Amino acid sequence: MKPLIVINLKTYENGTGYKAKELALIAQEITDARNSNIIFAVQATDIYNISQSVKYPIYAQHIDAIPFGSHTGYILPESVKESGAAGTLLNHSERKITLENLEKSIKRAKDLGLIIIACADTPDEAEAIAAFSPDYIAVEPPELIGGDISISTSKPEVITETIKLVRKVNPDIKILVGAGIKTGKDVKKALELGAVGILLASGVTQAKDPKKVLEDLDI
Repeated sequence: MKPLIVINLKTYENGTGYKAKELALIAQEITDARNSNIIFAVQATDIYNISQSVKYPIYAQHIDAIPFGSHTGYILPESVKESGAAGTLLNHSERKITLENLEKSIKRAKDLGLIIIACADTPDEAEAIAAFSPDYIAVEPPELIGGDISISTSKPEVITETIKLVRKVNPDIKILVGAGIKTGKDVKKALELGAVGILLASGVTQAKDPKKVLEDLDI
């Protein structure tokens, strides 16, 4: 099976509005040609426009564990679902939430049929999150995020330890890895260590040739 490639557009200029859609359409060309396994995680305001323009899944970058009601400024899970999101990221290092809130958010997402990628900074955090049974856990050491040093080559033990700890709690949870992932070589090493895919952002959104980068990642 092809590696799962999750592209988090964050709030980069190249990942916002019409530029985000341009990137999404480039990824669609690649999936059409190569049967790639790609997901884009986008800002809530871009979910509808992008999800209507591509065939692969679009995820929300975050949801809040709230019901309908008086919650100004929060991201309602039902709203991202109705806008076309198939899933959500949660607990990214740039949008950390407490374990209590994460458990509630995962439950809300599951109730709506949203796929969940929960992020963890460390293997120990991944083990704690595994008790809530997200579909995926993405381990990303914060110090490597956005850098040029890949987790799969510089800290392979983080990947193997995460997989070991998570499997003890819930063997059905799949592991993604992020932080510094930029090349097909990084992806190959991550898969060899037991991950099913990768989570990255700047390696694509800030690339001079995003199409070339995506093709290289799609090993």
